[in-house]
Amino acid sequence: MSRTSGGRDKAADPPPFFLRDPRFRGTPSLNTGTSEVESMEDPELKSMLADLIWLDALIATELIQVTENTSAILRKSPPPETCLKDHQALRATALAIAEKYHKDTALARHLGKHQ
Repeated sequence: MSRTSGGRDKAADPPPFFLRDPRFRGTPSLNTGTSEVESMEDPELKSMLADLIWLDALIATELIQVTENTSAILRKSPPPETCLKDHQALRATALAIAEKYHKDTALARHLGKHQ
């Protein structure tokens, strides 16, 4: 019987969600009888992944802005120009990824308002 550092029995913990949810069991090694390719053709799963990719891009762009704002507050001046250029390129990359899966959202318009 293995125990964690807190003395709890590891065997008492439930399995991770992806082992409980049959939609995430795309490999034969998990004894589901479906292949990875078949599970990726599930429209609900594809939609969910597209939403998560878009949301990750949104979070990334907002974190860039938070970083710039924090830097400006701490420095009491704008971030260095080289950082601003790099951040703009990172925002453009995140936006391209987001728009690959969800076109015509408010993300591009919102990013245009970022300084």
